[in-house]
Amino acid sequence: MILRELALAPPADAHAYPFSVPAVRAVRRLAFTSAVTCFVGENGSGKSTLLEGLAAAARLPAVGSERLEADATLGHARALAGAMRLTWAAKSRRTHRGFFLRAEDFFGFTKALAMQRAELLREIAAVDGEYADRSAQAKTLKLGPLRASLAAMERRYGADLDANSHGESFLTLFRARFVPDGLYLLDEPEAPLSPTSQLAMLVMLQEMVGQGAQFVIATHSPILLAFPGAVTWSFDEQPPRIVPFDELEHVRVTRDFLQAPERYLRHLRAGEPG
Repeated sequence: MILRELALAPPADAHAYPFSVPAVRAVRRLAFTSAVTCFVGENGSGKSTLLEGLAAAARLPAVGSERLEADATLGHARALAGAMRLTWAAKSRRTHRGFFLRAEDFFGFTKALAMQRAELLREIAAVDGEYADRSAQAKTLKLGPLRASLAAMERRYGADLDANSHGESFLTLFRARFVPDGLYLLDEPEAPLSPTSQLAMLVMLQEMVGQGAQFVIATHSPILLAFPGAVTWSFDEQPPRIVPFDELEHVRVTRDFLQAPERYLRHLRAGEPG
């Protein structure tokens, strides 16, 4: 493991957010014993809060948002990070390989990429027109850096990331930013993914784990929770505890619903106006 353990010191004020979140307040030590660790729990359980604090403590680069140390929406995460002590593998020390990604940041990142690409295309078209009657050498000198920037973007993210489906764009972005032996902290990555794309992501995770990557994922997705060998911490427990896949509430409810949807839906129909 790149990251082996998270230890959280008792806060000076247990009533101050985010230390007031029951699951966060209850955490003292959390070990990472698998290449893929999942945090699961209801909204508000504290799983994303702890993941954000972990990202701030690890000082990983963020995808699609401001730097973690400057992002106004992550002040609570920096406060939590101040109470954290991380234990790294001896060979890793503190790694800066990898990234932190929230689902909402992904959508902002693809929009920003699309705007950047459109601006490059406008500049290329403008230079093309301006230098139409000049020498080929002068035109090439002016266009060269613009076309090189566009080509580099398209090599990394595809010809038009924003034009793809959200699932395709997410997987393209993920693969483009991957480096071996990195630590990846993902908050609800299933948000832009269909079930089929979630299966594709499982394959991608397996490939990356084979190259030394480690993942900590906050998720509601039974598909992602099913990653072979993943260790899942339930934040519906206080303190959070490891729960086997088949015993997870998310998995049980999803399985029961798919096996007998009418049993659940009849309660909705009972409330319909006559």
